[in-house]
Amino acid sequence: MTIRLTPADADIARAVEIWRAGGRVAFPTETVYGLGADAASDIAVARIFEAKDRPSFNPLIVHVATLEQARELAVWSETAEALAAAFWPGPLTLVLPLRPGARVSSLVTAGLDSVGIRMPAHPVARQLLRAFGGGIAAPSANRSGRISPTRAAHVLATLNGRIEAVVDGGPSDVGLESTILGLTGRPTLLRPGGIAIESLSEVLGTRVSRRHDTEAISAPGQTPSHYAPRAAMRLNAAEWEEGEATLGFGPMPCDLNLSEREDLTEAAANLFAHLHALDAMGRPVIAVAPVPHRGLGIAINDRLSRAAAPR
Repeated sequence: MTIRLTPADADIARAVEIWRAGGRVAFPTETVYGLGADAASDIAVARIFEAKDRPSFNPLIVHVATLEQARELAVWSETAEALAAAFWPGPLTLVLPLRPGARVSSLVTAGLDSVGIRMPAHPVARQLLRAFGGGIAAPSANRSGRISPTRAAHVLATLNGRIEAVVDGGPSDVGLESTILGLTGRPTLLRPGGIAIESLSEVLGTRVSRRHDTEAISAPGQTPSHYAPRAAMRLNAAEWEEGEATLGFGPMPCDLNLSEREDLTEAAANLFAHLHALDAMGRPVIAVAPVPHRGLGIAINDRLSRAAAPR
């Protein structure tokens, strides 16, 4: 069975021991819970794929505690420095050229010559990463393609017995994966997430390009079917049909509401937890009301469209 740990010092030390022994520990971040293992160890990273049943072509994000650790893994730039100053610690992943000789398993990069790096803001994540002292590879702590976890209970629902431990740090505040920005060429949005593209463009002083879905996979969360519940999904529902589980947005009757006051930040934080709860009802279809396609709504709609994709 998977051990459930707390943020107490003794449990933090135990989690770090598991990482150093090549094991897997799920831990809280402000976005979602991550399934962490030593990013430098091929065996440890392979165990992440084993636990998640994750496609090996999908790269992983390396989580770090300091800028110095980030610079050791990637070829740094003035653009990266400006973005890190504005958004780190926080829900932004930067994809940069991999530094020659960097201690990163090729399984993390999926054989690419770039690496995704993030400095999470959650205090428990930062405590764990500081204690470990190196990069931790961590996708979302769920079976591949399923709803991302925003609580320790969500992790245990699909990974109990498949990983060594989970550190329970309470619910995730953002509740949506990090924004991924490619910096191997012109700044390009590879995955919308917890930071809106408009905020990135403001810091950079230029418009951020968007990745086309026809391009090769270069970052996590780009497979067509992802974040999927067991139920079928019906998006942009103008009205509810009998027998559906219903997910609303704005003032309306429904089983659960992303945000009655139409707050996209609140909606993002609620998204995965509400999908978990609706899926647990056992109804054949989850119907979702329209969500505005602006700001964080772009990331929310991205997750919903992947959850609804044929599988």
